Parts: sequence; C-alpha cells; structure tokens
Amino acid sequence: MSRDQQLKQRWEQLVNILSNQFSQGEDLDLDAIIYLIGVQELGKVHQKFKKDEKLNLMHIAICRLLEPYGYYEFDYFDTEGWPHYTVKEELPPLKAGEQSVLMKEAIVNYFLERQVIE
Repeated sequence: MSRDQQLKQRWEQLVNILSNQFSQGEDLDLDAIIYLIGVQELGKVHQKFKKDEKLNLMHIAICRLLEPYGYYEFDYFDTEGWPHYTVKEELPPLKAGEQSVLMKEAIVNYFLERQVIE
C-alpha cells in the first residue's frame, strides 16, 4: 500500500472513531480534530472555553503536532497550565492542499503514538 493510501485509510479510520465519540457520528473536520487535540494537550477536557481560548487551543495543537517535524519546541507551562512553544524553524510556504496533507499526517502520527489507531 502506498504512503498516500495508508494515510487516507488511517485518516478515515481516525475521523470515524473521533466522530462517533464526540459528534454522534457526524464527521468531524480537520479544524474540529485540531481543537480536540488542543483540549487534550491542555488537559482540561470538561471546561468551557471562550472564543479566543479556542483559537489558543488550536494553536497549542498545531505546535504539538508539528513539534516532531522540527518546527516547534515545547518551552514551558504558564501559571494557568497552558503549554507554550517556541518556533524552531519557519514553516515553508505550502499550498492549501499540501498544508492539509501535512496536518493530516501529523494528526495520524499523534494518534498512532497514543495507539488510538494502527
């Protein structure tokens, strides 16, 4: 199986699992999954968040997801428990499709590490 086919299969499996768990089976989109990862990384899963906090959660997720690729590095937790990252390397300019594939690959790897998918 090619790398692209394997990524597609794993992505569909992951969307199915998360959608059944968090949205009564309605497919979650990429942004929703990034948001869930941010909540997971913050560790405050039963808290309600304001709009700006939701954006910050997505930023946390993106930093965490791209950390293994060398773009970000964890720095510290602030007094409220929010993780902070520093930029190690700027992301190269990517077309929308390339950006989507990179994020899907990073998300799949994140959930492979946590043994949510195989």
